[in-house]
Amino acid sequence: MAATPRASATRGTSGVKIYQVGGAVRDGLLGLPIVDRDWVVVGATPAELLALGYRQVGRDFPVFLHPTTHEEYALARTERKRGSGHHGFEFDTAAVVTLEEDLARRDVTINAIAADAHGMLIDPFDGQADLARRVLRHVTAAFVEDPLRVLRVARFAARFNFSVAAETVALMASMATNGELATLTPERVWNELEKALSAPYPQRFIEVLRECGALRVLFPDIDRLFGTPEGLTHHPEGDTGAHLLLALHEAARRAASPAVRFAVLLHDLGKGQTPLDVLPRHPGHEARSAVLADAFCQRWRAPNAVRELAILVARYHVKIHRALELRASTLVRLMDDLDAFRRPARVSEILLACEIDAAGRAFPTPRPYPAAAHVAAALDAAQNIDIASIVTGHANGEAIKAAIHAARVAAVRKLTQA
Repeated sequence: MAATPRASATRGTSGVKIYQVGGAVRDGLLGLPIVDRDWVVVGATPAELLALGYRQVGRDFPVFLHPTTHEEYALARTERKRGSGHHGFEFDTAAVVTLEEDLARRDVTINAIAADAHGMLIDPFDGQADLARRVLRHVTAAFVEDPLRVLRVARFAARFNFSVAAETVALMASMATNGELATLTPERVWNELEKALSAPYPQRFIEVLRECGALRVLFPDIDRLFGTPEGLTHHPEGDTGAHLLLALHEAARRAASPAVRFAVLLHDLGKGQTPLDVLPRHPGHEARSAVLADAFCQRWRAPNAVRELAILVARYHVKIHRALELRASTLVRLMDDLDAFRRPARVSEILLACEIDAAGRAFPTPRPYPAAAHVAAALDAAQNIDIASIVTGHANGEAIKAAIHAARVAAVRKLTQA
C-alpha cells in the first residue's frame, strides 16, 4: 500500500484537499523505496497557499514548496495543447479543477493514482490493475500531445520491466511519425536516456522505442544495428542489435556505471554503416563507431567525460579483445592512446565495457575474459618503472620521453614472457 501522506499546513482550510500523487503512490504500492513525494492541492488558490507560508516556484504553472518539508505542492490543473512540442500547453489551475481532472492529464495509469490524508486510494483509471498486470497504459488519448511521453514510457519499461499495452504502442507509433519527436530538446532526450541506462533493465528502453518506431527517428544509428549481421559465427542471432540488447542486460547485471553502460550502447555503431559487399565482416568498424559515437554525444549533449569514454571504447574495444596477441610495444602504445598513465582509473571502466561487450553474447554462461586482467597487469608493470632515475640520466625532454617509453616496453615484455 502507499505510504500515508503526512499532515499538511493547509489541512483543515475550508474546501481545500491535499493528495499524494504520482511516483510516491506508485512506488509505495510496488513496495519500493519512496525518494520524492509530490502533492496535489484541490480547491485552493495561489494566494491562499502563499498566505500559509508556501513559496511559489516554476514558470509554466504554479508549484509551491511546503514551508517545512520543502516538498512540492501543485495546484490541481488541466492542460490544453496550444503549440508544438513538450512545452506547447496552456494550463488551468482554477480552484474548481477536480482531482480526477488532474489525474486524467497524467501519462500512464500507474502514475494516475492518488492517496488522501488517510491513505485511501483514488484510482479512476485502474492504475492498480495495471500495476498487477505489469503493464504501462496511457490514461487518455491526450497522451499524444506530449512527445516526451514516448521516452518516459520506454524509461518506465526499463525501470520496472513492464510491457506496454498494444493501444499505447499504437499511439506512440503515431507520435513517431507526426514529427513531434523532433521538437524535443537535446537536454530532455539526454535526461531520459541517462535515466533509462541507469535502470535495472536498460535494454527495454531500446526495445520499446524500436517497437513503436521512435528508435529510428531519434537514434537512427542504433536502429540500423537491428538486422545487421553481427559478424561472429558463434552468435546464433547473427544480429548486432540482438548483441547490443544482451550487452546492455549484462551491463546492468554487473551494476556498471551509467557511463560504462552508455559506452556499451555506442560501441558498435559503425557496424550499421558497413558496406553491404563486405558483410558479415566489419573491417574498420571501430573507427566508424568512434566517429558516430562522437556525433551522437554532440547531438544529445552528453557530458565530456561520458563522451570521451564512449569514443575510446568504440575505437579500441577490438584491440583490447586481442590484447593477449599484442606485442609489448603495441600494448604500451595502446596505453598511450587510452591516456592510461595519466588516467588509470578510467582504464578500469574501459576494460569493464570491453568485458561486457565480450560477455554480451547468447551464451548461458559468459566466457572468461583474460584480456582485461592482461591489460591491467601490463599497465601496472609499465607504471612501476623508475622514472626518477630515467630523468636523472638523460639531458633533454625528448630523450627522457623515449627512455620512459623503452622502459615501459621492457617492463611489459618481461611480464608477458614470464
